[in-house]
Amino acid sequence: MSVFAAVAREPGRLGRAVGAWGAPGLTAVVLGLVLGLELSRRPPSLALAVGGGIGLVVVLALALWRYDWAAGLGIVLLFFVRKEPAPADAVFLIAIAVAIATGRFTVHRVPAVINALVGAYLTLTLISLTFVVDPSRAIRFSFITFYLAFFALWLPSWLRSQVQARIVARAYVFAAALSALLGTAAYVGGPGRGTFLEYGGTRAVGLYKDPNVFGAFLVPAALIVIDELFKPKLLKGRWPVKVAIFVLLMLGIVFSFSRAAWINFALGVLVMIVVFALRRGSVGRALKLLFSVAGAVVVVAVVLAATGSIGFLQSRAHVQSYDSKRFGAQQEGLQLVAHHPFGVGPGQFELYAPLSAHSTYVRAVAELGILGLAVVLAFVLVTLVLAVWNAGIGRETYGIGSAPLLGAWAGLLLSGFVIDTIHWRHLWLVAALIWTATMRPLRARTA
Repeated sequence: MSVFAAVAREPGRLGRAVGAWGAPGLTAVVLGLVLGLELSRRPPSLALAVGGGIGLVVVLALALWRYDWAAGLGIVLLFFVRKEPAPADAVFLIAIAVAIATGRFTVHRVPAVINALVGAYLTLTLISLTFVVDPSRAIRFSFITFYLAFFALWLPSWLRSQVQARIVARAYVFAAALSALLGTAAYVGGPGRGTFLEYGGTRAVGLYKDPNVFGAFLVPAALIVIDELFKPKLLKGRWPVKVAIFVLLMLGIVFSFSRAAWINFALGVLVMIVVFALRRGSVGRALKLLFSVAGAVVVVAVVLAATGSIGFLQSRAHVQSYDSKRFGAQQEGLQLVAHHPFGVGPGQFELYAPLSAHSTYVRAVAELGILGLAVVLAFVLVTLVLAVWNAGIGRETYGIGSAPLLGAWAGLLLSGFVIDTIHWRHLWLVAALIWTATMRPLRARTA
């Protein structure tokens, strides 16, 4: 029953209806205003407007006909983020709009503390708009921020059974495997070197605009595949097929030559091994995981040797010349707080520093002030605590394992110190999957 129908049938439920629609409705209004302002400043070409309009109509029809398919399409399209907004964003915005119109959206399937932190973060973003010096840049940045927060709050209200969890897992793994295939094939001499590689053809990027994001996007999918290797639940295919997918994802991570992605993956695997080792009867899974990763590393090493990339790998493992510039930019960001305790406004960091923030936490304190940093830290740490709790009691997201989600979130949290991750789609996806598991009854355990 939709919220409209509930109010019409029982007026006494008006308060609860307003509560259910308050946050989604407010965010939808803000998103609409921000998008309208941005389009008025930078109107699309006629061809893009017509093509985009047709595409939106098709996606809307799909969402009305097969809502789950539309959500799955959005997840598949996560592998393509060359510009913002990305194709996946358009699909998810339509799916969310349909959810609001049909009463399927509710924030009550997200922990209350997370709702409060997300609301505080968005409120601070709005307040900090009063300090910006480049309104157009601030509008674009804020639009993506509001959309991603809205997306993360929507996903738990849609993901209510193993049917939706299977769509998420399969769509994400497919998107990651396809992205890894494009990048890896181009790197080893296949087609698309000018499209799927960056930095003079030395680093795989797939259909992302940055190899660091490309590599990190593959990590949660690789961890999910590892979990499915030893306890199949959601992914079809025989064991050799899953092993091949895992090796492909590892190749993509390695060929991104992103040190943050490497550490992200290593930490995720380590977390999974520890979780399995601590669970009763799962020591064997931990050993199998260790041997499987070791075997995949051998395959990757062979490919690296065959492509003559070991030397570049070794050079990337060391401190780079531009690292000092990155840390210098971060230091300048920290110094901004002394003159701007409430921040300089969303998306404004690059106007005060020579480089991007290269840190989620530095961007937060520079743009939203000390209170903004506190909210972001609370957000990531509370989500980490929830992920640890889920892993400790073996509570899954309708089949998506709590161990890979904990490993993925730990890696993302660590990456936030050296990369600006706040607009990574898969960061908000992993967070939403953790929140979804947290709200399941305690009896929903599948260790």
